[in-house]
Amino acid sequence: MAKHKYYVVWEGVTPGIYTSWTDCQLQTKGYVGAKYKSFDTREEAERAFADSPYRYLSSSKSTTNKQAPSSLPPEVIDNSLAVDAACSGNPGPMEYRGVHIASKQEVFHFGPTKGTNNIGEFLAIVHGLALLKQKGFDMPIYSDSVNAIGWVRQKKCKTKLPRTAETEELFKLIERAEKWLRENTYTTRILKWETKKWGEIPADFGRK
Repeated sequence: MAKHKYYVVWEGVTPGIYTSWTDCQLQTKGYVGAKYKSFDTREEAERAFADSPYRYLSSSKSTTNKQAPSSLPPEVIDNSLAVDAACSGNPGPMEYRGVHIASKQEVFHFGPTKGTNNIGEFLAIVHGLALLKQKGFDMPIYSDSVNAIGWVRQKKCKTKLPRTAETEELFKLIERAEKWLRENTYTTRILKWETKKWGEIPADFGRK
């Protein structure tokens, strides 16, 4: 599981200390001259925030609003969220996550729990949609799953996984996701990640 980080924003929309990468991006993306950096502990972050950013921005881990050179194809939108799932067996232990493409920071992670890869892909997209709407953050979501994208558009997870005592909690999550899709509108674009042309999606778990 990803280690918790604290994000210091010295110059941005609202300077401060943030506990999620998404909130940090909200304050800095597109803000000319934004200065921000991640720290491993709140104590380090508080010391840094009270100090000059230039004491910290000289290191290789420093970040400004200029994106580092990327090996991504030019048609890929770097300020976007990639989602993916992994499953050991089908069904088997399943988990999913969302990763901000430009920074490669993990934004959310769920699992493992018994399920299937398609269910994980579906839940990952809905998780991303709900999070971005909650934060008011306008960025597209990439998924490499045609099935999951179709299920989201139909607002229905069309899995054939049996509902048993072992999968009951997962089915409750599915019902919550379907309910969210029925009751919410969103402007977030859901885009197909072209694996054959671009390689593995940045949220891939690397277990193939």
